[in-house]
Amino acid sequence: MNGQGKPHAPRANGRRLMTILATLSAFANAAWAAPVADTPSGLPVPRYVSLKFQTVNARVGPGDDHRLLWIYHARGLPVQVVAESSEWRRICDPDGSLAWVHKRTLDASRTVIRTALPPLALQGGDRTSARVVAFLRSRAIASLTKCDEKGWCRVKVDGVSGWIPKPEVWGLDAHPQCGTVLRPEPPTDSEH
Repeated sequence: MNGQGKPHAPRANGRRLMTILATLSAFANAAWAAPVADTPSGLPVPRYVSLKFQTVNARVGPGDDHRLLWIYHARGLPVQVVAESSEWRRICDPDGSLAWVHKRTLDASRTVIRTALPPLALQGGDRTSARVVAFLRSRAIASLTKCDEKGWCRVKVDGVSGWIPKPEVWGLDAHPQCGTVLRPEPPTDSEH
């Protein structure tokens, strides 16, 4: 034979088996790394999003027929989705309040907010010894660029980018930020 013949059957079967195992392993790893949430959107709950518009109605329940609680006037405000229906999202805001908003009023863009009173230094690097490039005042909203494994996050506000320690802003803690127990609505005048 000149070496051009068919591969030996056990070797070919071994290659096929290895290919199948590698493919199954890749599918298993992909499924493990990106679990599909059992929610109407297919996204995990809780998760952070931001308000898409300057004016967003907050309701007591998931629907326009539910009582209006208040109106948000803060485009870009970070909120945490804690429950959802097909069209509505129950959100927790930085003040710890819960309300339902329509899904079209939310944006997947990530933002953070400084809730403490003293201004927070934005560092030029991901360490406290880096030079200060600006300050993030209380109630200021910043766009989140990225976070590193050392607990620092790069944010951008008013055209200035800098690094902040993760615990110094609201909008990054993966745990639910509000109690999600449904509170009954107070009776209306017609129910007395």
